[in-house]
Amino acid sequence: MVALESESDKLDHGDQAPGFELDGTDGETYSLGDFDDHEALLVVFTCNHCPYAQAKFGAMNDIADEYGEVAVVGINPNNAEEYPEDSFETMVEYVESGDIDITAYLRDESQEVAEAYGAVCTPDPFLFENDDDVFRLVYHGRFDDAMTPDEEPSGEPGFEIKDAIDSVLAGGDPEDERGPSRGCSIKWRN
Repeated sequence: MVALESESDKLDHGDQAPGFELDGTDGETYSLGDFDDHEALLVVFTCNHCPYAQAKFGAMNDIADEYGEVAVVGINPNNAEEYPEDSFETMVEYVESGDIDITAYLRDESQEVAEAYGAVCTPDPFLFENDDDVFRLVYHGRFDDAMTPDEEPSGEPGFEIKDAIDSVLAGGDPEDERGPSRGCSIKWRN
């Protein structure tokens, strides 16, 4: 396991979210258009096995519970052949157990979506504002200032991303990213 900081320059502020068509743990296939009825979209590249990602499951679940106008979409791009705990079947188990309770948990088997977004670690959150059914990037940073899985944030878990969401929902522009996300590297195929 390597702790990486996400320093992606693939998407800039205001860029449109790259499209996708991915299988969800509920048996449905999802695309960006499935979330058009939300004011914002939080895409989090995450996985099952990484302790950094696991440490943010609670914050992701809380955001999905507290913000009905925000779709919280987890996308797992990791190579499940090398990391079996990141398999689709185990993703389903995490959802069924309630460990992950968000709008949708999707599998990026080809890893093309993670590459299109410029994701580099798990977790790696991207917040998009719905601009007339076009999702535009308004925040790419971290959940909060807890930089290790065992560290407690200086505010409530996920407070930095929640501040960004509050700003978007109030019609504002979120404060500049406070710092890159930190976590395990995405487990790319060779």
